Amino acid sequence: MKAALTESIEQTLAALERMTVTQLRAQYLSVFGEATRASNRHFLFKRLAWRIQSLAEGGLSERAKRRAAELARDADIRMTVPRPPKAGEATATRTVAMPAPKLTAHDRLPIAGTVLTRMYRGKQVETKVLPRGFEYEGQVYRSLTAVAKAVTGSHWNGHLFFGLTGAGRNPQ
Repeated sequence: MKAALTESIEQTLAALERMTVTQLRAQYLSVFGEATRASNRHFLFKRLAWRIQSLAEGGLSERAKRRAAELARDADIRMTVPRPPKAGEATATRTVAMPAPKLTAHDRLPIAGTVLTRMYRGKQVETKVLPRGFEYEGQVYRSLTAVAKAVTGSHWNGHLFFGLTGAGRNPQ
């Protein structure tokens, strides 16, 4: 009986592999009882194959279902949808004010006195390059990365954050 069931599943999966996206979507409707918006052939095939095998062989064990429910209870779930960027707001643009940044011969940083500015989440971020460090909102930081972390709350490469990487430089 088990061998016949396995052959039937294999034949069904082989038939699924030959189906077009439209046919897979129709099959999805019949197997899951609801339409899908997906149009990725590989995704539809995997979902259908899983469901057909699950229906034929019984799905997850009770122990696995309990463990999944336990993990789901402990997971930190986002309760709000991330806000989309405001229309016309350039969140990753960078402008350089004050003296144009002239890079020192031995460093990737602009000369002291340069003010690096960029927009981040609708707020203008200004950092002044000091001889030893960077000033942001009256506080001195040792690196641009530390400034970027103070601004964003997460780790950023400071050169990347302020657009000082090779491609983002304004040569003068």
